[in-house]
Amino acid sequence: LACGGFHRIMFDNFSLDDLRRAVALVNQRYETEASGGVRLDTVRAIAETGVEYISVGALTHSAPALDISMDISLE
Repeated sequence: LACGGFHRIMFDNFSLDDLRRAVALVNQRYETEASGGVRLDTVRAIAETGVEYISVGALTHSAPALDISMDISLE
């Protein structure tokens, strides 16, 4: 990974046990990020695995839509 210039590894949809093991395996050689299944009721447990960053996709894909329009008159 280092030869490619990477500095962060993302663990997507890992169980908490697998995430803990993965973070331990990386052993602070790279930044670690968890993604997938992150909700308000799971974020603390995910943080407690030792991962450094947490991505919350629900901020975009689960946000309610707002339907707006605009009419422009050139008169």
